Amino acid sequence: MRELITDPFYELIGGYKNCIIDYCLIADDTSHQGKRSHIDAILFAMLKVIERDIDCQLKEEVKYKKIEDGPFPWRLDIGKAKGKPIDALTLLHIPEIVRTNSVGQRFYDCPWPEPLKGDQIPYWYAFWETPHPSGYGPDEFRKVNAALFPAGTQALEVYEWSTDWSNYFEDGREWWGTACWSVYDRQLDRYVVILASTTD
Repeated sequence: MRELITDPFYELIGGYKNCIIDYCLIADDTSHQGKRSHIDAILFAMLKVIERDIDCQLKEEVKYKKIEDGPFPWRLDIGKAKGKPIDALTLLHIPEIVRTNSVGQRFYDCPWPEPLKGDQIPYWYAFWETPHPSGYGPDEFRKVNAALFPAGTQALEVYEWSTDWSNYFEDGREWWGTACWSVYDRQLDRYVVILASTTD
């Protein structure tokens, strides 16, 4: 597997400075093997996240001479990951905003996720309902996903994954939530992995 680092999507998402989602676009030289390939994709994406974090830590060490707490102790056990297929339209669902109050809080036509009760946060929530206001909403979400899936949704195979297989997800388990999806685009023959976990 290899990351499609020159894909124009990365330039686009780089402009969304308040986006807390980690995206990874992946090509695989071997043929698609169903769920097995999705597992390989989420593992590959997590290793890329770890690589980026280590690069960032090294830059901080050069800048500040030392990091007080030492490097983050990354852990993962891909054998714990449990995935289930979901419909592409479920992943990309955009709820209707029924009203916005005086402080900017939005109310939707669907239930609010309850991560502390085990709810999986939806993708739209991960994109724009961040702990600190992102300033994003449905329009930005549509634009990002149009770039992410330029061939449309008909050829997408989507898996939603448990988030108990890496300590990447620990922050989100405090209250905001966690998410992990893998998408195989048959039309473009590539994988998109979407990871989210944060706290305030």
